[in-house]
Amino acid sequence: MEDKKIQRMLKRLFDICFSILLFIGTSPVLLIAIVIVKLYSSESPAFFKQVRVGYKCKLFTIYKLRSMTNERDENGELLPDHKRLKTWGKVIRKTNIDEIPQVINILKGEMSLIGPRPVLPSDVEKFNKYQLRRQDALPGISGWEAVNEWNTPTWEKKFEYDIYYVDNFSLWLDFKIILKTIYVVFLAKRPGEDYRPARFEGNSVFQRQKPHA
Repeated sequence: MEDKKIQRMLKRLFDICFSILLFIGTSPVLLIAIVIVKLYSSESPAFFKQVRVGYKCKLFTIYKLRSMTNERDENGELLPDHKRLKTWGKVIRKTNIDEIPQVINILKGEMSLIGPRPVLPSDVEKFNKYQLRRQDALPGISGWEAVNEWNTPTWEKKFEYDIYYVDNFSLWLDFKIILKTIYVVFLAKRPGEDYRPARFEGNSVFQRQKPHA
């Protein structure tokens, strides 16, 4: 137990140091991306904010760089995702630039570099006792489930990956996930644009949904 406590303290220290370096190193790219977002989507804020569920089910606001417009129809309803996702947004997503603002969440102690991906409150309300165990770790930008996402054919398997991480946390496992994240982002063959990640619908139903803004 004491060893786990020390590892968590070291993990937090690494999160802070790495996030600061990441933010400084990617600031030029982020600034360029912000300018592009405002040029092509001037009616929308450059940053996308949404309430997510974190450690022990505590709510927090996640920050991302916007990758979709807020275009609406004549009735004021948002247009379908595929109409709001422009070429510039696809580039931002493919290069993962939209994830950079989450270093703010890490520095605030709401997220970690590695952990289960943060989910929506409406999803957590449907979790059973076993599924809620994934909330026993800080949510992360990447995680054991995230780097295996394209090989998870069922939502049940996604929970297995997340809970495995919670039960087997170690700095070594985090290091392996970081290496695999680098491989997935820069070297792995990625799925086509028609790929949609699974979203929880309750009762362990696996359904593919459209991506967020």
